[in-house]
Amino acid sequence: MISDIYYVIPEIFLSLSLMFLLLLGVFKKNSSSTVYNLTLLILIISIPLILNVPSGPEILIFNDSYKIDYLSSFIKILIIISTLFVLLTSSQYLKVTKIYNIEYPILILSSILGMVVMVSSNDLIVFYIGLELQSLALYVLASFNRDNVLSSESGLKYFVLSALSSGLLLYGCSLVYGFSSSTNFSQISFNYDQSAQGIIFGMVFILVGLAFKISAVPFHMWAPDVYQGSPTSVTLFFAILPKIAALTVFIRFLYTPFVNLIDQWQTIIIFLSIASMLFGAVAAIGQKNLKRLIAYSSISHMGYALAGLTTGTNEGIQSSVSYISIYLVMNLAFFSCIFMLKREDKYYENIDDLSGLSKNHPLLSFSLLIVLFSLAGIPPLAGFFAKFYIFMAVIEQSMFFLAIVGLLATVVAAFYYLRLIKVIYFDSEVEKYDTNHSIGLKISLIITTILILIYFIYPNSLINFVSKINLV
Repeated sequence: MISDIYYVIPEIFLSLSLMFLLLLGVFKKNSSSTVYNLTLLILIISIPLILNVPSGPEILIFNDSYKIDYLSSFIKILIIISTLFVLLTSSQYLKVTKIYNIEYPILILSSILGMVVMVSSNDLIVFYIGLELQSLALYVLASFNRDNVLSSESGLKYFVLSALSSGLLLYGCSLVYGFSSSTNFSQISFNYDQSAQGIIFGMVFILVGLAFKISAVPFHMWAPDVYQGSPTSVTLFFAILPKIAALTVFIRFLYTPFVNLIDQWQTIIIFLSIASMLFGAVAAIGQKNLKRLIAYSSISHMGYALAGLTTGTNEGIQSSVSYISIYLVMNLAFFSCIFMLKREDKYYENIDDLSGLSKNHPLLSFSLLIVLFSLAGIPPLAGFFAKFYIFMAVIEQSMFFLAIVGLLATVVAAFYYLRLIKVIYFDSEVEKYDTNHSIGLKISLIITTILILIYFIYPNSLINFVSKINLV
């Protein structure tokens, strides 16, 4: 057990850092900037700590309840780097909106600690502890701007609906435990023959709970309201981090405890994928708020990510991990652009606020053009390759109907992305926005836009990383 601790040094470091920051924030007055900067430093230190942990095809520790493998290591790095960019991007926004408090970075750290535990979990109890640690922090973050009625409302909605989904998920876990006599993922897959029907019921409840976490249709109802009502920095966090963690847990469940039940769960995942792709594409057309639009867009994108998981192959898993990685970069770039729509300490987030943006802000408009084309899947940008990997994995398994639905949803979704470009370049301009943005925001936008733009030069760079993920 002592030797196992070596493998969880990143988790221990995050936990101790979290407690230290909490004490520092309580005992030192006006320490918001100190806590915020220390959080950035903690995240930077966490990256080499995770990379330093030996990562084989599968290392099981703590009585096989915790798994260190290529998938968990890759996703942990992705989570830490994403959080780093989220904090760099949103620091000025927090100061302007007067929510630059010590609790914000501490809650972010709490949430990502839960995610890190989730993606390495190999046991129902460890998984649920990680899930709740993530969710409890997210409830508070959603309603962080107490002076805003919409923020309080979004926090309450997310809390009520998330508690319901967590209850369903926990009920599913209890059924699986009851019928398999084990909470360990590997043991569950061995024991399923004795009472398969009961485990199938439990599996369905677990998949419903996880579908809520990634806002897959028909469990998406919370996303548009929570995205719109939350502070924009929190919306950015919601749009990326919980989705990465929950999709990884989807992979964990489908390909470890329920790997022998592929005939049962494949149909469920295909339905979630098709419904999410189509509904997200169609529902986004009538939106007037950028955050609501990105909420419906994220629903559609999660449909594509789930499509890769339906294949039951390593290529499918790798394509989904590639998709979520590229989707992360596109979202960071899009929200970086939204953070730049500021005038006299007021942030603007409606589609009409982009009207004629190219006349006064050509570079910002060009970045938005790149991001929107990439989200629409236009070649040769990164978003095209993300969808290409998914469609190739699906077609190789002769799942032609799923591929056709995905292509149709892409065509429909292209409409509202192109409409935004039309608003930016061809509508009459509004008053000029401020240009005094933070260095972190500018760096974030430049890096993400360049990554999207030049990805086609060496598309195998990402594939080489994810090709080590072999679970089947």
